[in-house]
Amino acid sequence: MARLAGKIAYITGAGSGIGRATAELFAREGARVTIAEYDAARGEEVAHRITAAGGQAIAIATDVREPESVEASIRQAVRHWGGLHVLHNNAGGSTPLDGSVVDAPLEEFWRAITLDLYGTFLGCRFGIPEIVTSGGGSVINMSSVVALMGFEGRDCYTAAKGGIAALTRSLAVEFGRKGVRVNALAPSVTMTERVQRLLAGNAGIQKVADTHLLGLGEPMDMAQAALYLASDEARIVTGTILPVDSGTLAA
Repeated sequence: MARLAGKIAYITGAGSGIGRATAELFAREGARVTIAEYDAARGEEVAHRITAAGGQAIAIATDVREPESVEASIRQAVRHWGGLHVLHNNAGGSTPLDGSVVDAPLEEFWRAITLDLYGTFLGCRFGIPEIVTSGGGSVINMSSVVALMGFEGRDCYTAAKGGIAALTRSLAVEFGRKGVRVNALAPSVTMTERVQRLLAGNAGIQKVADTHLLGLGEPMDMAQAALYLASDEARIVTGTILPVDSGTLAA
């Protein structure tokens, strides 16, 4: 039986990378999926791919940095599907402008905080009440291994992802008795299209790769972990920050 049969999922940043892989996997596992994506054309393309393969999906243009956009998007998704069981706050990412606390541009700090942390906060703010109304379910946030270890040169991103880890634990305690499980994934380097562009021609890539005991991760590796957290197999798992990091934290 499909692992997400009867579930309704809402995934931000699902037009590419980890979000797209997760949306397609969730649909194959029986979920009805909303592609909440800033790039409307990309979102529509992913929704079309899913429906063409026999799945159920819609795309809604969404800016996770704007409360009105997130609220309207979730409301539209709930109205279309009739509820919400899985919220995957996936939208986010870092840029080459990141650096140490003493030299990173202040604009980069606020970009990371607004997109990654505030975007996750807004998804939970408007999504969790709908999950409660639907009888409970799962929230999956995206933290990072940089939130769980010391890491040089990405202090803006680290601050945002550390905030997501802390928020995840608090929300798990706050909403557990209402049937809402809240967990986060903590990926290491994942070879999305965006990351591949960032690493192209980077002489340090081998040094990065050498810290990954099982090789660099792919979007589907993260999607499979998200599938577990979304499914009833994880029915007593909450408040967890799950590293999907090819052993980086152990190395």
